[in-house]
Amino acid sequence: MEHHRAVIIGTGPAGLTAAIYLGRANMTPLVIEGIQPGGQLTTTTEVDNFPGFPDGISGPELMDNMRKQAFRFGATLRAGRVTKVDLSKRPFTLYLEEGDMITADSIIISTGATAKKLGIPGELENIGKGVSVCATCDGFFFRNKKIIVVGGGDTAMEEAQFLTRFASEVRVVHRRNELKASKIMQDNARGNQKVTWSLNRTPLEVVADTNGVTGLKVRNNETGEEELIQADGIFLAIGHEPNTGFLEGKLPTDELGYLQVQPGTSQTGIPGVFACGDVQDRIYRQAITSAGSGCMAALDCERFLSESHE
Repeated sequence: MEHHRAVIIGTGPAGLTAAIYLGRANMTPLVIEGIQPGGQLTTTTEVDNFPGFPDGISGPELMDNMRKQAFRFGATLRAGRVTKVDLSKRPFTLYLEEGDMITADSIIISTGATAKKLGIPGELENIGKGVSVCATCDGFFFRNKKIIVVGGGDTAMEEAQFLTRFASEVRVVHRRNELKASKIMQDNARGNQKVTWSLNRTPLEVVADTNGVTGLKVRNNETGEEELIQADGIFLAIGHEPNTGFLEGKLPTDELGYLQVQPGTSQTGIPGVFACGDVQDRIYRQAITSAGSGCMAALDCERFLSESHE
Protein backbone atom coordinates (compact mmCIF):
# COMPACT_ATOMS: atom_id res chain seq x y z
CA MET A 1 0.00 0.00 0.00
CA GLU A 2 1.29 3.43 -1.00
CA HIS A 3 2.14 5.68 1.96
CA HIS A 4 2.82 9.43 2.20
CA ARG A 5 3.53 11.83 5.03
CA ALA A 6 1.09 14.38 3.61
CA VAL A 7 -1.70 13.98 1.08
CA ILE A 8 -3.58 16.95 -0.38
CA ILE A 9 -7.03 16.29 -1.84
CA GLY A 10 -7.84 18.85 -4.53
CA THR A 11 -5.86 21.08 -6.88
CA GLY A 12 -7.42 24.52 -6.80
CA PRO A 13 -5.50 27.56 -5.51
CA ALA A 14 -5.72 26.23 -1.94
CA GLY A 15 -4.45 22.73 -2.67
CA LEU A 16 -1.63 23.81 -4.97
CA THR A 17 -0.48 26.55 -2.58
CA ALA A 18 -0.38 23.94 0.20
CA ALA A 19 1.63 21.70 -2.12
CA ILE A 20 4.14 24.49 -2.83
CA TYR A 21 4.69 25.17 0.87
CA LEU A 22 4.92 21.51 1.88
CA GLY A 23 7.24 20.84 -1.05
CA ARG A 24 9.56 23.64 0.05
CA ALA A 25 9.59 22.05 3.50
CA ASN A 26 10.82 18.76 1.97
CA MET A 27 7.57 16.97 2.81
CA THR A 28 7.14 15.66 -0.80
CA PRO A 29 3.34 15.87 -0.66
CA LEU A 30 1.05 13.83 -2.87
CA VAL A 31 -1.72 15.86 -4.51
CA ILE A 32 -4.82 14.03 -5.74
CA GLU A 33 -6.34 16.12 -8.50
CA GLY A 34 -10.00 15.11 -8.32
CA ILE A 35 -12.65 15.46 -11.01
CA GLN A 36 -11.76 19.08 -11.90
CA PRO A 37 -7.98 19.55 -11.84
CA GLY A 38 -7.25 23.19 -11.15
CA GLY A 39 -10.63 23.83 -9.57
CA GLN A 40 -13.21 26.44 -10.57
CA LEU A 41 -10.58 28.81 -11.97
CA THR A 42 -10.11 26.53 -14.97
CA THR A 43 -13.55 27.69 -16.17
CA THR A 44 -12.67 31.39 -15.77
CA THR A 45 -11.43 33.11 -18.91
CA GLU A 46 -9.81 36.11 -17.22
CA VAL A 47 -8.55 36.57 -13.65
CA ASP A 48 -8.04 40.26 -13.07
CA ASN A 49 -7.80 40.42 -9.28
CA PHE A 50 -5.00 38.01 -8.39
CA PRO A 51 -1.99 40.04 -7.13
CA GLY A 52 1.09 40.05 -9.29
CA PHE A 53 -0.60 40.09 -12.69
CA PRO A 54 -1.23 43.74 -13.59
CA ASP A 55 -2.56 42.81 -17.03
CA GLY A 56 -4.62 39.89 -15.78
CA ILE A 57 -4.13 36.18 -16.48
CA SER A 58 -6.44 33.43 -17.68
CA GLY A 59 -7.70 31.02 -15.04
CA PRO A 60 -6.21 27.92 -16.71
CA GLU A 61 -2.82 29.64 -17.12
CA LEU A 62 -2.76 30.72 -13.47
CA MET A 63 -3.51 27.19 -12.30
CA ASP A 64 -0.94 25.72 -14.70
CA ASN A 65 1.68 28.07 -13.23
CA MET A 66 0.78 26.95 -9.70
CA ARG A 67 0.99 23.31 -10.77
CA LYS A 68 4.46 23.82 -12.28
CA GLN A 69 5.59 25.58 -9.12
CA ALA A 70 4.36 22.69 -6.96
CA PHE A 71 6.23 20.24 -9.23
CA ARG A 72 9.36 22.34 -8.92
CA PHE A 73 9.41 21.86 -5.17
CA GLY A 74 8.87 18.12 -5.24
CA ALA A 75 5.11 17.66 -5.06
CA THR A 76 3.65 14.68 -6.88
CA LEU A 77 0.31 15.08 -8.66
CA ARG A 78 -1.92 12.13 -9.27
CA ALA A 79 -5.07 11.91 -11.34
CA GLY A 80 -8.02 10.33 -9.59
CA ARG A 81 -10.82 10.94 -7.15
CA VAL A 82 -11.06 10.01 -3.48
CA THR A 83 -14.33 8.17 -2.88
CA LYS A 84 -14.06 7.60 0.88
CA VAL A 85 -11.66 7.92 3.79
CA ASP A 86 -10.95 6.15 7.06
CA LEU A 87 -10.06 8.78 9.64
CA SER A 88 -10.54 6.56 12.70
CA LYS A 89 -6.80 5.96 13.20
CA ARG A 90 -3.42 7.06 11.92
CA PRO A 91 -2.14 6.55 9.39
CA PHE A 92 -5.35 7.59 7.67
CA THR A 93 -6.56 5.58 4.67
CA LEU A 94 -7.86 7.07 1.42
CA TYR A 95 -9.79 4.96 -1.09
CA LEU A 96 -9.54 6.02 -4.72
CA GLU A 97 -12.07 5.59 -7.49
CA GLU A 98 -9.98 3.08 -9.38
CA GLY A 99 -9.74 0.82 -6.33
CA ASP A 100 -6.31 1.91 -5.04
CA MET A 101 -5.69 2.69 -1.38
CA ILE A 102 -3.28 5.26 0.03
CA THR A 103 -2.25 5.81 3.63
CA ALA A 104 -1.17 9.17 5.01
CA ASP A 105 0.14 10.60 8.26
CA SER A 106 -1.72 13.84 7.51
CA ILE A 107 -4.39 15.03 5.08
CA ILE A 108 -5.22 18.46 3.71
CA ILE A 109 -8.74 18.67 2.29
CA SER A 110 -9.10 21.33 -0.41
CA THR A 111 -11.91 19.90 -2.49
CA GLY A 112 -13.68 23.24 -2.95
CA ALA A 113 -17.34 23.98 -3.45
CA THR A 114 -19.44 23.72 -6.58
CA ALA A 115 -21.73 26.55 -7.59
CA LYS A 116 -25.28 25.32 -8.02
CA LYS A 117 -26.52 25.48 -11.58
CA LEU A 118 -29.98 25.91 -13.08
CA GLY A 119 -29.68 22.88 -15.33
CA ILE A 120 -31.09 24.64 -18.39
CA PRO A 121 -29.94 24.69 -22.03
CA GLY A 122 -27.18 27.15 -22.88
CA GLU A 123 -25.97 27.44 -19.29
CA LEU A 124 -22.84 25.32 -19.05
CA GLU A 125 -21.55 26.08 -22.54
CA ASN A 126 -21.65 29.81 -21.78
CA ILE A 127 -19.81 29.76 -18.46
CA GLY A 128 -17.11 32.38 -18.96
CA LYS A 129 -18.90 33.74 -22.03
CA GLY A 130 -21.48 35.80 -20.17
CA VAL A 131 -22.65 33.29 -17.55
CA SER A 132 -20.86 33.71 -14.22
CA VAL A 133 -21.14 32.39 -10.68
CA CYS A 134 -19.03 35.10 -9.04
CA ALA A 135 -19.95 38.79 -9.11
CA THR A 136 -16.77 39.84 -7.32
CA CYS A 137 -14.68 37.99 -9.90
CA ASP A 138 -16.42 39.07 -13.08
CA GLY A 139 -18.50 42.18 -12.40
CA PHE A 140 -15.74 44.46 -13.68
CA PHE A 141 -16.14 43.06 -17.20
CA PHE A 142 -19.76 44.21 -17.46
CA ARG A 143 -19.40 47.98 -17.27
CA ASN A 144 -22.45 49.75 -18.69
CA LYS A 145 -24.03 46.39 -19.59
CA LYS A 146 -27.39 44.86 -18.74
CA ILE A 147 -27.09 42.03 -16.25
CA ILE A 148 -29.43 39.40 -14.84
CA VAL A 149 -28.96 37.95 -11.35
CA VAL A 150 -30.80 34.68 -10.79
CA GLY A 151 -31.74 33.96 -7.18
CA GLY A 152 -33.80 35.22 -4.30
CA GLY A 153 -31.63 34.82 -1.22
CA ASP A 154 -29.20 37.08 0.60
CA THR A 155 -26.39 36.17 -1.80
CA ALA A 156 -28.48 37.21 -4.80
CA MET A 157 -29.36 40.54 -3.19
CA GLU A 158 -25.74 41.17 -2.23
CA GLU A 159 -24.48 40.35 -5.72
CA ALA A 160 -27.18 42.47 -7.36
CA GLN A 161 -26.16 45.43 -5.21
CA PHE A 162 -22.48 44.89 -5.97
CA LEU A 163 -23.06 44.62 -9.72
CA THR A 164 -24.82 47.99 -9.85
CA ARG A 165 -21.35 49.52 -9.46
CA PHE A 166 -20.62 48.40 -13.00
CA ALA A 167 -23.81 47.59 -14.88
CA SER A 168 -26.32 50.00 -16.38
CA GLU A 169 -29.13 47.75 -15.14
CA VAL A 170 -29.32 44.69 -12.89
CA ARG A 171 -32.47 42.61 -13.15
CA VAL A 172 -33.23 40.05 -10.44
CA VAL A 173 -34.98 36.92 -11.71
CA HIS A 174 -36.53 34.58 -9.16
CA ARG A 175 -38.90 31.67 -9.70
CA ARG A 176 -41.10 32.61 -6.77
CA ASN A 177 -43.09 35.75 -6.07
CA GLU A 178 -41.51 36.05 -2.61
CA LEU A 179 -37.80 36.46 -1.95
CA LYS A 180 -35.93 34.31 0.57
CA ALA A 181 -33.53 37.11 1.47
CA SER A 182 -33.64 38.82 4.85
CA LYS A 183 -35.77 41.97 5.05
CA ILE A 184 -32.81 44.30 5.33
CA MET A 185 -31.15 42.78 2.25
CA GLN A 186 -34.39 43.04 0.30
CA ASP A 187 -34.92 46.65 1.38
CA ASN A 188 -31.40 47.59 0.34
CA ALA A 189 -31.81 46.03 -3.09
CA ARG A 190 -35.27 47.48 -3.64
CA GLY A 191 -33.95 50.90 -2.73
CA ASN A 192 -31.36 50.78 -5.50
CA GLN A 193 -32.67 52.44 -8.65
CA LYS A 194 -30.48 50.29 -10.88
CA VAL A 195 -32.11 47.06 -9.65
CA THR A 196 -35.24 45.90 -11.49
CA TRP A 197 -37.34 42.82 -10.83
CA SER A 198 -38.75 39.83 -12.71
CA LEU A 199 -40.25 37.71 -9.96
CA ASN A 200 -42.34 34.56 -10.37
CA ARG A 201 -40.31 33.71 -13.49
CA THR A 202 -38.74 30.31 -14.12
CA PRO A 203 -35.52 30.36 -16.19
CA LEU A 204 -35.82 28.11 -19.24
CA GLU A 205 -32.79 28.76 -21.45
CA VAL A 206 -29.67 30.90 -21.71
CA VAL A 207 -29.75 32.54 -25.12
CA ALA A 208 -26.45 33.38 -26.80
CA ASP A 209 -24.81 34.03 -30.15
CA THR A 210 -21.22 33.68 -31.29
CA ASN A 211 -20.20 36.68 -29.20
CA GLY A 212 -21.72 35.42 -25.94
CA VAL A 213 -24.89 35.77 -23.89
CA THR A 214 -27.75 37.87 -25.27
CA GLY A 215 -30.54 37.04 -22.85
CA LEU A 216 -32.47 34.63 -20.66
CA LYS A 217 -35.68 32.92 -21.73
CA VAL A 218 -38.12 32.60 -18.82
CA ARG A 219 -41.67 31.41 -18.19
CA ASN A 220 -44.13 33.68 -16.44
CA ASN A 221 -45.53 31.39 -13.76
CA GLU A 222 -48.77 33.37 -13.55
CA THR A 223 -49.67 33.35 -17.25
CA GLY A 224 -47.57 30.42 -18.51
CA GLU A 225 -46.22 32.61 -21.29
CA GLU A 226 -42.56 32.55 -22.27
CA GLU A 227 -40.57 35.74 -22.62
CA LEU A 228 -37.00 36.73 -23.45
CA ILE A 229 -35.19 39.08 -21.08
CA GLN A 230 -32.32 40.70 -22.93
CA ALA A 231 -29.01 40.85 -21.10
CA ASP A 232 -25.28 40.85 -21.70
CA GLY A 233 -24.51 38.75 -18.64
CA ILE A 234 -26.22 36.28 -16.32
CA PHE A 235 -24.97 35.78 -12.76
CA LEU A 236 -26.12 32.64 -10.93
CA ALA A 237 -26.61 33.28 -7.23
CA ILE A 238 -28.48 30.20 -6.07
CA GLY A 239 -25.86 28.87 -3.67
CA HIS A 240 -22.83 26.61 -3.49
CA GLU A 241 -22.43 22.97 -2.52
CA PRO A 242 -19.20 22.12 -0.62
CA ASN A 243 -17.58 18.99 -2.04
CA THR A 244 -17.58 16.86 1.10
CA GLY A 245 -19.67 13.84 0.10
CA PHE A 246 -16.68 11.48 0.16
CA LEU A 247 -16.18 12.23 3.88
CA GLU A 248 -19.53 10.62 4.76
CA GLY A 249 -20.02 12.89 7.76
CA LYS A 250 -16.72 11.97 9.43
CA LEU A 251 -15.81 15.63 10.04
CA PRO A 252 -17.89 18.40 11.64
CA THR A 253 -19.61 20.82 9.26
CA ASP A 254 -21.86 23.84 9.63
CA GLU A 255 -25.54 23.80 8.67
CA LEU A 256 -24.67 24.31 4.98
CA GLY A 257 -22.15 21.47 4.89
CA TYR A 258 -18.94 23.51 4.97
CA LEU A 259 -16.12 21.94 6.97
CA GLN A 260 -15.54 23.60 10.32
CA VAL A 261 -12.03 24.46 11.43
CA GLN A 262 -10.70 25.75 14.72
CA PRO A 263 -10.72 29.57 14.66
CA GLY A 264 -7.49 31.00 13.29
CA THR A 265 -6.26 27.63 12.03
CA SER A 266 -6.98 25.04 9.36
CA GLN A 267 -7.34 22.21 11.90
CA THR A 268 -10.54 20.17 11.63
CA GLY A 269 -12.07 18.07 14.38
CA ILE A 270 -9.51 15.29 13.87
CA PRO A 271 -5.82 15.97 14.63
CA GLY A 272 -3.75 15.67 11.47
CA VAL A 273 -6.64 16.49 9.14
CA PHE A 274 -6.74 20.05 7.81
CA ALA A 275 -9.10 21.96 5.52
CA CYS A 276 -8.54 24.98 3.29
CA GLY A 277 -10.14 26.82 0.42
CA ASP A 278 -13.81 26.97 -0.49
CA VAL A 279 -14.65 23.68 1.22
CA GLN A 280 -14.42 25.56 4.53
CA ASP A 281 -15.10 29.12 3.33
CA ARG A 282 -18.74 30.07 2.88
CA ILE A 283 -18.09 33.82 2.80
CA TYR A 284 -15.17 34.96 0.63
CA ARG A 285 -14.64 32.25 -2.00
CA GLN A 286 -11.84 34.10 -3.81
CA ALA A 287 -8.71 32.66 -5.40
CA ILE A 288 -6.45 34.77 -3.20
CA THR A 289 -8.20 33.83 0.06
CA SER A 290 -8.12 30.18 -0.99
CA ALA A 291 -4.40 30.41 -1.66
CA GLY A 292 -3.86 32.06 1.72
CA SER A 293 -5.76 29.34 3.54
CA GLY A 294 -3.72 26.74 1.63
CA CYS A 295 -0.58 28.34 3.04
CA MET A 296 -2.10 28.14 6.54
CA ALA A 297 -2.96 24.46 6.07
CA ALA A 298 0.56 23.61 4.92
CA LEU A 299 2.16 25.39 7.89
CA ASP A 300 -0.28 23.75 10.31
CA CYS A 301 0.38 20.36 8.71
CA GLU A 302 4.15 20.79 8.84
CA ARG A 303 3.97 21.78 12.50
CA PHE A 304 1.75 18.80 13.30
CA LEU A 305 4.11 16.34 11.63
CA SER A 306 7.14 17.84 13.36
CA GLU A 307 5.51 17.73 16.79
CA SER A 308 4.32 14.15 16.32
CA HIS A 309 7.88 13.10 15.30
CA GLU A 310 6.61 11.38 12.21
